[in-house]
Order: sequence, then C-alpha cells, then structure tokens
Amino acid sequence: MLHIVNKSATERSSLESCLRMATQGSAVLLIEDAVCAATNGNAAAAKIQAAAAGLKIYALGPDLAARGMTGRVLDGVNVVDYGGFVDLVAEHSNCQSWL
Repeated sequence: MLHIVNKSATERSSLESCLRMATQGSAVLLIEDAVCAATNGNAAAAKIQAAAAGLKIYALGPDLAARGMTGRVLDGVNVVDYGGFVDLVAEHSNCQSWL
C-alpha cells in the first residue's frame, strides 16, 4: 500500500497515525508540508528514520525544493519527482491519503 501524507507533523497528527498504521513493506510518500519531516533537524526526523527500517519512505523533490530543504534530506529517504509520484501510485494497488 502507498500512504500519502501532505500535512506537517507539527500541524497535524496525520504522519504519526500513518506510521502507526502502515504495515511492513508499505511505502510512505511525503508531499507538500509533510516533506519537512524528511529533513535533518526536524522534530519528526527520528520517527522517519525509525520507520525507514520497515517502510519505504519517499519525499517529493519539487516540494522539498520549494521549501529550500533539498540538501537536508535524511538518510533512507528517497526523493522522487512528479514522474516518480505517478510511478508509485501505479505500482501500488491501494493508496491511502492521510489528511
């Protein structure tokens, strides 16, 4: 399953709920303000790094760039472009958006 999170971890509990419910081998795509969680120095960084042990974590590159965070991406987080976003949706039979 592909889990898509778009809200900041400091604004909503969507990311925390997603990480709690996602099963091993699932993918989590961070978009919009949620990409902040995939960067060094963020309050959610430890949770993302711990989750990367059993989940595939992705962050949308254009959203990282728009927030000036391209060079701060955590180890274990894969950066994808819009084509990669489409590929992730196509390769997963189910997608869950966390609002």
